[in-house]
Amino acid sequence: MSDDLGAVVRSKLFKKNMPQGRLAQLVGISEPYLSDILHGKKTGPKAQEKVKRIKKILEIKEGE
Repeated sequence: MSDDLGAVVRSKLFKKNMPQGRLAQLVGISEPYLSDILHGKKTGPKAQEKVKRIKKILEIKEGE
């Protein structure tokens, strides 16, 4: 899932012309932490809450 999530997030960022750093700011996390989430290095409950926030910000629907 993390590879899929990372690819979808990068695609959405590209379409919205939004740098990854801006997404990290909107979520309230550091860029390295965001990168860890997108690469599947952070998968715990806190990270999952951040994933929900990322999906909401980027308007990612289930199954995307």
